[in-house]
Amino acid sequence: MFGLRTDGRKIKTIGPFFRVIPHVMKDRSDSHVYYTQDLPIKSLDEYIAKKEEEGIRMSYMNIIYAALIRLLAEKPALNRFVMNGRTYARNGITISLAIKKEMSEEIEETTLKIPFTGAENIFEIKEKLDSAIEENKDLKAENSTDKLAKLLSIVPNWLFKLIVNILIFLDKHGIMPKAIINASPFHTSAFLTNVGSLGIDAIYHHIYNFGTTGVFLAMGKKKKSYVYEDDNIVQEKTISLAWVADERICDGFYYATALKSFYKYMKKPELLEKNIIPQQDIK
Repeated sequence: MFGLRTDGRKIKTIGPFFRVIPHVMKDRSDSHVYYTQDLPIKSLDEYIAKKEEEGIRMSYMNIIYAALIRLLAEKPALNRFVMNGRTYARNGITISLAIKKEMSEEIEETTLKIPFTGAENIFEIKEKLDSAIEENKDLKAENSTDKLAKLLSIVPNWLFKLIVNILIFLDKHGIMPKAIINASPFHTSAFLTNVGSLGIDAIYHHIYNFGTTGVFLAMGKKKKSYVYEDDNIVQEKTISLAWVADERICDGFYYATALKSFYKYMKKPELLEKNIIPQQDIK
């Protein structure tokens, strides 16, 4: 039945404004909002050093990835998506991540999409993420996303356009095959990219019209920045984080409180060591 989906349920009790704006801003490209902040990394460095003494190798990526999952678990409206004028609560949490198998211009990148419940602690998330990256860095490895892309790439251009248009239609009406949704990196809670590993600062990356991505987070390289702290402007080592989000899924106040919660975990990463019970979205 149109409007029913395998990857989410329709939000019924939604305010009048958020009932209207999906029809005014029909595509995600109409509804991008941007936010960036230079993140002091002193607390992260101290946490990483402490874990290393305990025999646990932790990285900025591990901490930020875990904090993003915790944020989606605690702020479930961030895990919504809009399709065909309807707002849906996503079933589960997935994070897509593009990786290079080798740091070479000749080697193509691949995309991972890893599912989570939101209850996991940072160690469980780290184990799952590190394992997926290690497995997919093998030049011979092909995940479901790679196989789907490879299959579509061999068809003639006219047929490829037709297939994409059919998929867009199926997705719009909630009848996209579950296997394609599972393989698609664009049907995800959030995308995370570490452009700092490429030696550049954080970028604003668009969220895709195709699929259901609601948040795109980019993390940049280490640098020195002036930050405002305790009524003083001081120079600290930082990395910049750049967010792009779909403003149709929740209001500015909700986004602001979510970002404050995220940066709380950046100041005290040890808070991520506890398992939690994820918050449930409204009916």
